[in-house]
Amino acid sequence: MPLLNADYEVVAFKRDRLPETIAAKTKHVYDVVSGVYPLSTYFFHSRAHRAALQMSGIRDGMRVLEIATGSGEMFRRLVQANPRGETVGFDLSPKMAAKTQRQVRRDFPGARTQCHAVDARYLPFRDSSFDAVMCCYLLELLSQEDITLALEEIHRVLRSRGTFTLVCIGQNVGVFNRAYKVAGSLAPAFWGRQVEERVPEWMRKCAFRLTGERVIRQGFYPSRVLTASK
Repeated sequence: MPLLNADYEVVAFKRDRLPETIAAKTKHVYDVVSGVYPLSTYFFHSRAHRAALQMSGIRDGMRVLEIATGSGEMFRRLVQANPRGETVGFDLSPKMAAKTQRQVRRDFPGARTQCHAVDARYLPFRDSSFDAVMCCYLLELLSQEDITLALEEIHRVLRSRGTFTLVCIGQNVGVFNRAYKVAGSLAPAFWGRQVEERVPEWMRKCAFRLTGERVIRQGFYPSRVLTASK
């Protein structure tokens, strides 16, 4: 991985401790689907992405981190909203991260951007490095223990009074819930499972203060946007 900007570089990167769990399968699956995943974002996630950006309080000139960039739709929105700041992103999938970096450098050649392949549970950034953190549709793919690790890392790298915006798959549509449960049982490394109802409690346990929420529907696909501060 290329060295990060000195403001974010840690003294020594933590050794890769990614265990042989579903996370390894998830990394492989998202590498494979990186070429077609933008279709999913376009049809199911774009409305929630717009709402999350509006609710995040992100302003130009900030240092912003996106966790789990996926196909890069939200990352591009962040860069566009923060042209004079610095926008850093990462994804567990190296192919997803590389594709997002190429697209952003092509579309916003003058912007200060970085996108890397990083594990959300072990962030290679100093404490209090970012004014705002954005995370969309990640927690569904993590175990409860790993969710706690990821939330603790987000809290660590966020500055005091910084904002954390989280988007989860909603659980307020019964038919969708049943269909998602079946899909998750067939391909857990891709679909994961719904966790939205428990997320606020987990965030509070990791010392976040919840400040806002909004439920979004795009077709039959529900999402929930949560905002919090440190």
